[in-house]
Amino acid sequence: MKIVIMGCGRVGTELATLLDREGQEVTILDIDPDAFDQLPTDFKGKRVVGNGIDQDVLRRIGLEEVDAFVAVTPGDNRNVMASQIAKHIFGVPKVVCRIFDPIREELYHNLGLETISPTREVAQLLKKALEREPGGED
Repeated sequence: MKIVIMGCGRVGTELATLLDREGQEVTILDIDPDAFDQLPTDFKGKRVVGNGIDQDVLRRIGLEEVDAFVAVTPGDNRNVMASQIAKHIFGVPKVVCRIFDPIREELYHNLGLETISPTREVAQLLKKALEREPGGED
């Protein structure tokens, strides 16, 4: 599977590493060339410096030929814009977008984007942890 990940922070690095070790064809895109220093030395995927909302950059990396696009930069607006470009302009079949703001996440999800809100997910995990009996596992 060919996958493009926009954002080489902690989450992007972890996801790229997991997919690369599974044998997936990974391209990771970030505007900061130093961000790639977080990748392990055995990472076999492509590292591309560029902006994921720049259609020329996306054409250059062959976005129209990928199976999936994941947007995990720190910026909700950039993630949404890049996801919409990937889905609607380049026709990427699987697009997943991280949105920190739960209200925006629900709105964009209702507009047809596959979204994940770490804010909402972590809050639910913390609530479950609070509800567990001490020493109990769930």
